[in-house]
Amino acid sequence: FRRVLFRSVRYTRLWETMEKRGMSQYRLIRYHGISAGQMRRLKLNMNVSTQTIERLCRALECRVEDVMEVVLEDPGTEE
Repeated sequence: FRRVLFRSVRYTRLWETMEKRGMSQYRLIRYHGISAGQMRRLKLNMNVSTQTIERLCRALECRVEDVMEVVLEDPGTEE
């Protein structure tokens, strides 16, 4: 029997990286081409395009790992 793990994407690292770099959501939207809708999706840990991830990495001068993480969750356990 094989357990099924669910994947979820979390953007907690994005907010930490933004704080470290002194980058505001306003600056990302105004100067780096990130839409307000994409920022909302990031806040809700929803899927965003790879183009959005790339723009974030360029704006923050960081790696993908500094913006997001993929977490495998076992539906049979509670956090």
